[in-house]
Amino acid sequence: MTASTPSSLKPRKRPQQARASATLDAIFEATIQLLVKDGYPLLTTTRVAERAGVSVGTMYQYFPHKQALIYAVNERYLEILAEKIEYTCRAARGLPAAAMAEALIDTYWAAKTEQPDVTRALYRSVVEMDNEALIAEFAARTEAATTAMFASASNRSFSDVESVNRALVTVIFGTVRNSFERSHSEQAVNDLRRQLIAMCRAYLESCVG
Repeated sequence: MTASTPSSLKPRKRPQQARASATLDAIFEATIQLLVKDGYPLLTTTRVAERAGVSVGTMYQYFPHKQALIYAVNERYLEILAEKIEYTCRAARGLPAAAMAEALIDTYWAAKTEQPDVTRALYRSVVEMDNEALIAEFAARTEAATTAMFASASNRSFSDVESVNRALVTVIFGTVRNSFERSHSEQAVNDLRRQLIAMCRAYLESCVG
């Protein structure tokens, strides 16, 4: 059964007009700035409203409490990340399988390290939150995109592309996140990237369609 967003964390409404979307963007940006600056414990909807330049009443039109706000911010983050991966997968269709894996590695690594302080702040903000539905939605989108990409490889036909894709995505995403969480130096990251590409190439060579 697919996980669903807990009712207590759902926004009260979604923006329907451009002006409302701009207001929500300001709220999300203010939330991220405060998370980076002071952390989740000191975050309040009142402080977010003040920083975003909106009234507390406007804030409560969307979010009943800060947990719902944090959930929505992380939902937006994962949506943007999924879009980047989907774009890469579409662009890489028809390439050799190893080139596909390298493109996926580069995209995910860049996304995680583009604003490392933001990524860390968002990780910490959901530590005690039920975010199973967010992860499930992200996984479904990215797995569909990466599976379709590897199925189109120009130099290899996989007898079980879903299994191959699952192994590759698990290794790539897990390695990148582990490296990020350990705050590896640039030299260590570059070395690890080379090793990860070599591992993926060797694995793909072993997968006979």
